[in-house]
Amino acid sequence: MLRLRNGQAAPVADVPLLAGDEFRSTVIDAALGGARVLAFFGQASPDSRGAVRLWGVLADALTGDLGLLATDIAGEIFPSLTPDCPQLHHFERELLETWRLAPAGHPWLRPVRFPGDRPEGPALAEFYRVAGAEVHEVAVGPVHAGVIEPGHFRFQCHGERVLHLEIALGYQHRGVERAMLEMPSRRRIHYAETLAGDTSVGHATAYAMAIEALAGVAPPPRAEALRSVGLELERLANHTGDLGALAGDVGFLPTAAYCGRLRGDFLNLTALLCGNRFGRGLVRPGGAGYDVSGALAEQVRKRLGRAVPDVAGATDLLFDSPSAMARFQGTGRLWRSQAQGLGFVGVAARACGMARDVRFEFPAGLWLTRQIQTATWHSGDVFARALVRRLEIERSVAFVEEVLADLPEGPIRADLPGGHRVGAPVGPLAGSHVAVALVEGWRGEICHVAVTDPAGDLAAYKIVDPSFHNWYALQLALRDQQISDFPLCNKSFNLSYCGADL
Repeated sequence: MLRLRNGQAAPVADVPLLAGDEFRSTVIDAALGGARVLAFFGQASPDSRGAVRLWGVLADALTGDLGLLATDIAGEIFPSLTPDCPQLHHFERELLETWRLAPAGHPWLRPVRFPGDRPEGPALAEFYRVAGAEVHEVAVGPVHAGVIEPGHFRFQCHGERVLHLEIALGYQHRGVERAMLEMPSRRRIHYAETLAGDTSVGHATAYAMAIEALAGVAPPPRAEALRSVGLELERLANHTGDLGALAGDVGFLPTAAYCGRLRGDFLNLTALLCGNRFGRGLVRPGGAGYDVSGALAEQVRKRLGRAVPDVAGATDLLFDSPSAMARFQGTGRLWRSQAQGLGFVGVAARACGMARDVRFEFPAGLWLTRQIQTATWHSGDVFARALVRRLEIERSVAFVEEVLADLPEGPIRADLPGGHRVGAPVGPLAGSHVAVALVEGWRGEICHVAVTDPAGDLAAYKIVDPSFHNWYALQLALRDQQISDFPLCNKSFNLSYCGADL
């Protein structure tokens, strides 16, 4: 494999183009050796008419390296890697729906979602069914109570006990990856910011890193600091909102009410930085879209300081409540072996005792010089996922205060050919290159892979939201649980429908 660091680019010619069997054995051996699959996707092969180039991007947490390799598949069928490398089960199912590549031997070859050119819809696909006396099926969604995204959940139950849950997405497929190749370069950052609306800063940062690597530019230290502050404020807002929602799911209203307001406080801090509560406009290729004066930085720190005691008080109420903890503990449990074998990321993995965090394992930008302690717990249940969020809130607050108190001096954009206008292009991209960018979003690892053609235009763009890895974690967490615990388990992951249904 070609080895890169996070946020680096390399010539496509340097990526080993292996024969099918060698590609398969290399990926499987790497996974058995502890590597994790970041992305696995297809591209129309530039070397072979009608073939599909299959890219594999793997991560080695021990060395901090990212490994790239590729192979060309000429037919419509190839041997599935999933039986030997379960991390690939979603990726291979995605290849079927996007490239009509059928992985022979895949244990359950049901598409993850459907692009718009397929005649059938997600709800019409085949679902796994459990047969037996008194076994019944419960279908939930895709239309849900409240203003939330569409997704379909199919439960196989015996009484209240869930034997199996299957999740169908695809109700709002937008063709984002295809659009990234076809649209003008100025518009791509806006698509990146809205891939998953609650992760605007995370996805925008990953996109900017990939484009900067291909353009051979580095954002100034001050811009790196502002990006990291926006990313941690995004984490604070969402983790606080999630703890409030978890409290609401068990009827513990004091924390639910407090955290709902406090989430708004963190969103308003982001708005102070860039004028948008979701951080849109803060991150731009080549730097940041907005600067922060010393007075504004001090104002953010003071308002953050006022919010922190309220967050601590609200979460203390929740974690000190025996009735609430009785609902959290032991509910929706995952095991470390499941998280490791299936490649779960973010809060879901850290709640199983795994220190899986891009900021620690694959640092880039500000994280090369500053560190944040990774929060983990071992029980893998709703309690663990709530506790990890609580610990990350404390650590993100300390990090933001530290960075704002010592912002580097200097410009917020690199000296680029396009000038310093917000949204200006970063200059020409290197032709026939590939770049990989990883960011630890509030849900977990975000991965963007960009491949250019000889003219420097994007030839392939792959986005892997943390939810793509973790939707199956929710399915496993519901096994042998009461169906009435589904809302609580679902909120403990709080996955993105649109982030997985690009």
